[in-house]
Amino acid sequence: MSATNTRFVRPLWSGRSAGNFIREYFVYIALVALVAFFSIASPVFFSAQNFANVGRQTAIVSIIAVGVTFVIVNAQIDLSVGSVFALCGMVSGLALQYISNFWLLGALAAIAVGVIFGFINGLLTVKLGVPSFLVTLGMLGVARGIALIITDTRPVLIANRPFFSIFGDSNILGIPIAVVWTVVIVALGVIILHKSVFGLRVFATGGNPQAARFTGVNTQRTIILSFVITGGLVGLSSLLFTGIAHAARPDVGVGLELDVIAAVILGGVSLFGGRGTIIGALAGSLIIGMMNNGLVLMGVDSSVQQIIKGLIIIAAVSLSKK
Repeated sequence: MSATNTRFVRPLWSGRSAGNFIREYFVYIALVALVAFFSIASPVFFSAQNFANVGRQTAIVSIIAVGVTFVIVNAQIDLSVGSVFALCGMVSGLALQYISNFWLLGALAAIAVGVIFGFINGLLTVKLGVPSFLVTLGMLGVARGIALIITDTRPVLIANRPFFSIFGDSNILGIPIAVVWTVVIVALGVIILHKSVFGLRVFATGGNPQAARFTGVNTQRTIILSFVITGGLVGLSSLLFTGIAHAARPDVGVGLELDVIAAVILGGVSLFGGRGTIIGALAGSLIIGMMNNGLVLMGVDSSVQQIIKGLIIIAAVSLSKK
């Protein structure tokens, strides 16, 4: 090999290259390792039925994680998703019960509430200059309080078979409807974030907002729209819960933001903005879901699961800083 050619050759497994490879593909390596570990630890883990259960159980986190990926790539955060999730479900149930028992009305009501809260979160963040951490922390309490007040803390029963078929306990070719919704939303998220002009603006805003503004990007609008997308997906995910449970409850979604944020940053989305993928966030969600599922099958206490999730967040953030 000539000297000219050797100038461009770098060992694939040099220290730096190996480290970059591990960081880039960590979530996928971890996912494969988890499947292998739990398949050995539990005889019922590696089965089509259990994988369908994991897909159904992780659908809510996976769908919300798509929206939160937009927000975090913008170098923002949304802590209100769990409370807004509960409120969207309650409003959907009340609309079906007291206005019209038409499934579309309930669906639009939930998504509209999510979009409104997302818009408020984004607007307060960019117009008042308040960090999104504080804005969404406050909205967490507001949404939860409204959800508890509007029905005096009581659940709302839903009796609408088309609603259940579209969002709840039905299957398409043997695939749970929640998994179908997840695939659709992830595909749309990939197209919008990675293949559209808006997606380029999201990465530019999160990577270097000042430079983005100089190139003509309306960074405030980009941030607001990212929160709106998240709110709409929170509303959609609440429909999946109410469709499966046949009821809306004001006390659900507590700690949901922890699972979503853990999934997103575990999937390689940088908390400091400008980097991340939708597929990575999905893989992170599947890791959280498989871990929960596998630990339950092994009889591990739920409190231990919370400890493990916390440690995962710390490890993922430390990797994202490097």
